[in-house]
Amino acid sequence: MLGRTASSLFWMSRYLERAQNTAKLLEVANRAAMVPNTGHSGLDEWRIALLTSGTELGYRAKMDEITARGVINYMVFDKQNTSSVRTCLETARNNARAVRTGITSELWEALNTTWIEFAEVNPQSITQDKLPEFLSWISQRSHLFRGALLNTILRDDGYFFSQLGHFVERADNTARILNTQYWVLLPDNDVIGDGSMERTQWTGILRALSGLRSYRFAYPDAKLKALNIAEFLILRKEMPRSLAHCYDWIDETTDDLAQFYGERQQSIKLAASIWKELREQDMRDIYQNGLHDFLTDFIGKNNAFADQLSRDYNFA
Repeated sequence: MLGRTASSLFWMSRYLERAQNTAKLLEVANRAAMVPNTGHSGLDEWRIALLTSGTELGYRAKMDEITARGVINYMVFDKQNTSSVRTCLETARNNARAVRTGITSELWEALNTTWIEFAEVNPQSITQDKLPEFLSWISQRSHLFRGALLNTILRDDGYFFSQLGHFVERADNTARILNTQYWVLLPDNDVIGDGSMERTQWTGILRALSGLRSYRFAYPDAKLKALNIAEFLILRKEMPRSLAHCYDWIDETTDDLAQFYGERQQSIKLAASIWKELREQDMRDIYQNGLHDFLTDFIGKNNAFADQLSRDYNFA
């Protein structure tokens, strides 16, 4: 496969995942903003959404103050924001169009229709009361794309590169959400008790990662606890958005890629190393060594893997 084709498939999936992740961040921010007295150590809900998505500096360069309407417009519709939902959907579609003959009609229709319908939306029509329904639509369209990918694409190198883009972006998003609010997940918060502020913050983190209900299944006899939530989102591989789940898939997919091409590139070895480190981790050891340091280190390694993959397979 040509490097530019591999690159297009990788970024097609990565940008679709990013669009959904952005929608989830805004959904949580909007929900939290409706609840009084949910302080975040001086960081309001909308600023946390900007921080987590890595777009605060870009926003502040355009806007004097953080407002709900400003953040919604910037993170959803702004053409100059490279991580806005609009930019992500358009870029994903452009990448898919570049490899149109290499993907199925179902996959193309799922993505193309999403972009066409999104492009027809008037930003001024998405008032705060209509925002939840609109964000839910974005998530549903992302699920449709994902379903078409899993159910129609041939299991060859094109599928492997698409999967890698999806899980690299998902791992990055989970780690950034946790790192932006890592202090909420420190063990001392379990000692404080399941107070209203801690509960709201913990619930928000789980909602942002679509994990609130599945947490209840994983810990049926336990209340919300900082240690359990951190373990759930970092080390429990049965949780679809945990770091462990993402790198379980990345390791398996890179191994399939190695077998497909008959060689093990450096990126494949790097993925195996990251997954091995995660498997051998214990949550209490992570706390002892520093949760913030662990998450910062993971984000760096995940980026290094993506960079190495692009070099190994000559992404254009």
